[in-house]
Amino acid sequence: MKINQKQTVVVIGLGYVGLPLAIRCKEKEYEVFGFDQDKEKIDLINKNKSPIEEKFIEERIGKFSFSATTDEKIIKKADVVLICVPTPVDKNFYPDLKPVIGAAEATARNLKKGTLVVLESTVNPGVSEEVIEPIFRAANLKVGKDVFIAHCPERINPGDPHWNVTNIPRVVGSFDKKGLSLAVKFYESIVDGSIRPMKSIREAEAVKIVENSFRDINIAFVNELARSFEKLEIDVKDVILGAATKPFAFMPHFPSCGVGGHCIPVDPYYLIERAKASGFDHKFLRIAREINNSMPTYTVELLQDALNDVKLPMNGTAIGILGVSYKANVDDVRESPSIQIINLVKSHGAKALVFDPHIPKKSNVKNLEELLKRSEAIILATDHNEFKSLDPQLFKKHKIKVIIDGKNCLDKEAIQKQGIIYKGIGR
Repeated sequence: MKINQKQTVVVIGLGYVGLPLAIRCKEKEYEVFGFDQDKEKIDLINKNKSPIEEKFIEERIGKFSFSATTDEKIIKKADVVLICVPTPVDKNFYPDLKPVIGAAEATARNLKKGTLVVLESTVNPGVSEEVIEPIFRAANLKVGKDVFIAHCPERINPGDPHWNVTNIPRVVGSFDKKGLSLAVKFYESIVDGSIRPMKSIREAEAVKIVENSFRDINIAFVNELARSFEKLEIDVKDVILGAATKPFAFMPHFPSCGVGGHCIPVDPYYLIERAKASGFDHKFLRIAREINNSMPTYTVELLQDALNDVKLPMNGTAIGILGVSYKANVDDVRESPSIQIINLVKSHGAKALVFDPHIPKKSNVKNLEELLKRSEAIILATDHNEFKSLDPQLFKKHKIKVIIDGKNCLDKEAIQKQGIIYKGIGR
């Protein structure tokens, strides 16, 4: 098998990872097909409409269109299969590999011999050897002969105006030299950034877990600092900006009302549980997850304290919640701390008024004006541009008494000058 743009690529899973990847492969002149079980999503894609609010996709989906289907038999056409399905955790934070297993089984059922299969979904070290390879072996497909299996952990940053699937460097691992060579050549043909071959497929799996665990740990550190500095009456944001003036050995991370998205709050659990099965306890990772998981509760506690200062109870008070998505300027609600904040506010008997301009279906008010008009206190849970630019006098006009800035993005001093109680995360 040789990698060239006359070949056919089938992308399994057309979400935040798979859809831009399919578009990029089409842009690089591969024949491309997409497979996903979500019929509504498939219908939109076949109409050249993006099911995701993402500038990269919206600008290209019409120009580099491809055919998408819910029929797994499309895999029979593939020279290259890219598995880009979710790898979530359950309510007890235990890894759920069912989507990956389902995608691998569908691939094994329909594969023609000699195909390159690349798992992009984030998994713990060992999944390719312990879960994926046995599926193909059970289908009488020998890895390294009948099928070539590689792992290239996805790297995306939704909403990023610069880094995307075209230019982010990648790492690749495989079971054998030929599989590695094929995978490296394929990604070199679609990615302008560097492609680093890893010594083993297990090392490639470990790379993504390490990347996101690194971020999770550092965010947990500054979240803990925020809670400490709040007691010490120190503005943690100013301290971090001060520390960031050091030109080496410091990387600024900032506290917030919680960690969301499909990577940081999920991936560490894959390593925690796999290591546990091998007899090792990742204490550091577990503590980081506990700290970051506690931040929505801490945010609501800040609200309670502030309401007490103005002699308002939580029960019956109208609380405006700005933002539902997990990060600014996207419509992605996966693992969003805002969801937990909304549920906590409701559990205290408060009236939760929710508005997100990027996800109207998740809002229960028509617009921002209605939310401000009906609210007595505000929690900013997502730092959308529409919220960061709000004039503090607008809050005063609508008689907002308390603002909890869950992203530390509002003008603290300007809000306080309006006579409004302001509380940030560590500010």
